[in-house]
Amino acid sequence: MLRELWAYRGFVLASVHRELRARYMGSQFGLAWAVIHPFALILLYTLVFSNLMRPTLAGHDQPIAYSIYLCAGLLTWTFFSELLGRSVGIFVNNANLLKKVSFPKLTLPLISIFSSLLHYCIIMALFLTFLMLIAKFPGWVTLAALPVIIILVAFTIGLGILAGTINVFYRDIEQFTVLILQFWFWFTPIVYVRAILPEWLSDLLGWNPVLPIVAAMQAIFLDHRAPEWSTLLYPATLAMLLLGLGFLVYLRLAGEIVDEL
Repeated sequence: MLRELWAYRGFVLASVHRELRARYMGSQFGLAWAVIHPFALILLYTLVFSNLMRPTLAGHDQPIAYSIYLCAGLLTWTFFSELLGRSVGIFVNNANLLKKVSFPKLTLPLISIFSSLLHYCIIMALFLTFLMLIAKFPGWVTLAALPVIIILVAFTIGLGILAGTINVFYRDIEQFTVLILQFWFWFTPIVYVRAILPEWLSDLLGWNPVLPIVAAMQAIFLDHRAPEWSTLLYPATLAMLLLGLGFLVYLRLAGEIVDEL
């Protein structure tokens, strides 16, 4: 399988390039839209919640603290939700291509991964530039974000391939995912701080596998410290299990996918 995917690396890279050009170059503002959408949300949430949440950020009383906290969480969440949403519909949304052309189906999730990663890297580069300009750059601890993102990508792809394969046979999965993501966002401390929650609710949110990933990014960019690695064992273990289960289900049903589209 890996050898076959490697043989189609040119197809994957060309598709990513074409998708990015269509995404940014086909409109008047181009690449600016990559910045406008997330930072419009950040501005909105900052205006609405900053005065409420700033006192709950322990050790951070400066006005900019909540904006950094929000950016670290919201940009990471946006990457996760975009990649998961695209992965769930990856086979159904490319039905015509799969019916007409013979190529490894798993190149489609790869295209989504690289495209979403490039988009995320562009946004994070702008965020890091902003932190440098306001003298809040975390320094070398920024490198701690790399393993955190790897865990997030593994978790998202495992869940996405599993749900994307099942979605071919049960089309409600994609709509169900959109609904779940809306609730999932508010069950992840991004806009608010976990410390304000009642103990029972905080304990319940502990089952959320995205929470320690978002908390790790917030620790890196707001507190300028490495995350508590032990808290990432849960999402990392779940990511490995989902990757294994996702590929097993895909391999079991791969031969029937085109017929069901």
